[in-house]
Amino acid sequence: MATSLQGKTVAFLVAPEGVEQVELTGPWQAVLGAGGEPKLVSGKSGRIQAFHHLDKADTFPVDTTWEDARAADFDALVLPGGVANPDFLRTDEKAVAFARGFFEEGKPVAAICHAAWTLIEADVVRGRTLTSWPSLRTDLRNAGATWVDEEVEVCTGGPNTLITSRRPDDLKAFQETDATLSAAAGT
Repeated sequence: MATSLQGKTVAFLVAPEGVEQVELTGPWQAVLGAGGEPKLVSGKSGRIQAFHHLDKADTFPVDTTWEDARAADFDALVLPGGVANPDFLRTDEKAVAFARGFFEEGKPVAAICHAAWTLIEADVVRGRTLTSWPSLRTDLRNAGATWVDEEVEVCTGGPNTLITSRRPDDLKAFQETDATLSAAAGT
């Protein structure tokens, strides 16, 4: 896995505030460790505010905004969770369109915890199998997805590889899916 993402750029789509810090930093480090280049994409330039559950945590610099970014500029997308982060993203048409673009281009997408809300809004989960924070189960089923209670679910039954994970406690298993992410990204 040391160079499985060598030469690949991975977008991390987050709201200006509300992302669960560990769901951003763990996968970010995994991408770096696999030789990839992570890029933080958000609604505003400057810095985003991460959280530890409901408490403010660290801030992180934004590389580009979803206004300026296109799925074609990246090899894969990671959607970290937190409750507030995807709730904000799903209400912004440009953020949703950015996420949808990865499905339209057949590029891999990885979503953690509540991040499936953004995918539901993008209308890309119908016929797919996903896992998420358990409270999203009904939302995903209503959107036409099959929900499973697993640490990680890798779904290849669609236009791209879709990797989903339930919660922060599952991040170790989620981060081990980098091999799947890199295979899907064409390495």
